[in-house]
Amino acid sequence: MWAFIHKLGSPKWFYRISAKLQPWFWVAAAGLIVTGSLWGLAFAPADYQQGNSFRILYVHVPAAFLAQSIFVSMAIAGLVYMVWKIKVADMAAAVMAPLGAAMTFISLFSGAVWGVPTWGTWWMWDARLTSMLILLFLYLGVIALRGAFTSRDSASRAASVLAMVGVINIPIIKYSVDWWYTLHQPATFTITSRPAMPTEMWLPLLLMVLGFYSFFIALTLMRTRSEILRRESNKRWVRELVEEGQ
Repeated sequence: MWAFIHKLGSPKWFYRISAKLQPWFWVAAAGLIVTGSLWGLAFAPADYQQGNSFRILYVHVPAAFLAQSIFVSMAIAGLVYMVWKIKVADMAAAVMAPLGAAMTFISLFSGAVWGVPTWGTWWMWDARLTSMLILLFLYLGVIALRGAFTSRDSASRAASVLAMVGVINIPIIKYSVDWWYTLHQPATFTITSRPAMPTEMWLPLLLMVLGFYSFFIALTLMRTRSEILRRESNKRWVRELVEEGQ
């Protein structure tokens, strides 16, 4: 196990193994998202209360899941970097932040669009919505910190600390609908309980969630590979790759 972790921390090894994994995740992402979106948007039955407006759920829920998961991944990567000084962890955390911010924005925007026919307003200072807005600010803070220091090490440490501290917002987002009175509905489905929706409605949602996660992994592998080449450009193995045209 420790040997694998040690290998994973090697930029050269990570670059090579990610080249083999990346295409599989791109294929999975494309297949799952296309299938899930067509099924959910065209063939799933309309909701008995919300009608067809509920279909925005097939974008809103996966984006919200991914927004939270990416921040947790950033916090873990930041901890690994701070404790074991593994450079690949910091590179991965750096490339995750813009995607996490984008997913948080998509979640907030799609939720606002969904809120008009459901709540009659674009925005409410609801516990779930407010904590998600805070998550967007945390992402922007991490991105800003990485560009605020001339020293890369200082920027990485500052961003890692903010991610590790800010991760406390994730359980607040998750349990906000249970801890406070909120207009936001409870979780659409969980691992531990049977979904309240009919099978023909939640199965395409599951495909979309899996597709979004596959997209996240594929994009992170691709962008981390680019970050490795940028940061390790003075290393011999990178120069050899460039000469070979890889």
